[in-house]
Amino acid sequence: MRKETHSVFADYTQSLSTAEGEALSAFFADYSQHNFLHKTEKALMRKDFENALLCYASLGVTLEDALKRLAISNLGSFYARPSLRWFPLDNAAKIYPFSMTHGRMAVYRLSVYLTGNVLPDILQIALSFTIKRFPSFATTVKKGFFWHYLDTSKRRYSLEPELSVPCKPLKVARSGSQSFRVLYYKNRVSIEFFHILADGSGGMVFLKTLMAEYLRLLGIESGEEAGTLDINETPSPRELADAFPMVQQTEKISGFVNRPAVQMSGKLCRQSPCRVLHFKMDAGTLRAAAKRYGATVTSYLLALIFIAGRQATDEQSGTMRVQVPVNMRKFYPSKTLRNFSMYCGIQLPIQEIEDVESVAGEITKQLAEKASRSAMSEMVTAAARIVSSLRFIPLFIKTPAVKLVSGFLSDRLFSTTLSNLGVVHMPPELASHVESMDMVMGPSATNRAACSLVTFGNVAMLSITKSTVDPSFEEALYGLLTADAVMMTVEGTALYED
Repeated sequence: MRKETHSVFADYTQSLSTAEGEALSAFFADYSQHNFLHKTEKALMRKDFENALLCYASLGVTLEDALKRLAISNLGSFYARPSLRWFPLDNAAKIYPFSMTHGRMAVYRLSVYLTGNVLPDILQIALSFTIKRFPSFATTVKKGFFWHYLDTSKRRYSLEPELSVPCKPLKVARSGSQSFRVLYYKNRVSIEFFHILADGSGGMVFLKTLMAEYLRLLGIESGEEAGTLDINETPSPRELADAFPMVQQTEKISGFVNRPAVQMSGKLCRQSPCRVLHFKMDAGTLRAAAKRYGATVTSYLLALIFIAGRQATDEQSGTMRVQVPVNMRKFYPSKTLRNFSMYCGIQLPIQEIEDVESVAGEITKQLAEKASRSAMSEMVTAAARIVSSLRFIPLFIKTPAVKLVSGFLSDRLFSTTLSNLGVVHMPPELASHVESMDMVMGPSATNRAACSLVTFGNVAMLSITKSTVDPSFEEALYGLLTADAVMMTVEGTALYED
């Protein structure tokens, strides 16, 4: 029968020299002075350190080196001070809590694939050290009188093995619950975020910083660059700020549409998503294919998505519309780690969707107009006016109407989504330990597929979240890419039970 971890740790401590035993006792005495969580949580975190020390011992790391890497100073004062801070939601985030009761939730996933399997005992410590650097993430969702808000939650933030469907709803209604989850599977580390916390840019900074700390704990040091943060640096107010007020208000408002878009065919699965697919493409051949059409990678992929979408629907008339998130930081430089993105809708009459040559130019033109600074500013202004008009309506009155809109209308306005996070960089010392990255969009109530792209090194990962078993869309997309000589492999999950 296998010994309990605590017994194994007791055996380990008995094997230490007197000097090592004294160093270990001093280490845990220091821990007690830095952690005033509830006794259960405090005991669990202490066991985390014990597990990490056992892991180091199994790797041949000396106790002296292990204690340096695990220095309690990395906890800072986060676990020693009471929870006092709270954060109002930005205008982009205020709609998300209203969709929580529809069995779906605005959740997205960012993943990194390492060159070796994850050591969960070390990753857990990395999370405990990293979370203090992101105070707006160390929060729980609460109801105010007029709006939901984020309240600081001082707790042991835990990771879990990945055992179920990606992007399932988080149980945020429970007091003190996490608004994100950290998962591991073989060589993959994933973070699933409730969109109320951050957009993809802010989430990526958290993932990269967590990975930098994990690799540091494995003895791989790196400089502070390429979007990773120093976990022991005091968070900047600019990182925690709502950046939307810096957008210049406009006289004209636009950006929202009110006509339903053509949807792909195929029966919606009861289990959503029912499958996730990854087109692991050679970034060089992808860029070359786009260049042949005089298009950017985003415009090119949008053209393929429109063509594949038409092949995946039985509709013969109407408009196909693809939602494209737009990072406002490129127009208004900001360090915020919270939401600072809007979206535009690229649309084509279904009868006009024929081949890449015939649609790429129109898509490029629409992107230039609809994803421009002026168009996005008009949309931000429109959103601000809507929020302002609801400002003094109590939450229990505004909730039913907002739920109706967010749960049963918004996703019908689009046929699918393409979110392109662009090229992700990491410090070179860390990049050599990373194979690739991806983003998985949470499923919507109506759309049969959602697409996202992340490029790291020479790997461009196009991920497709499926809500139907009908394979028409991805098969058409694969055929179009291979016809344009884009080198790739296709990976993905098995079909989840329906």
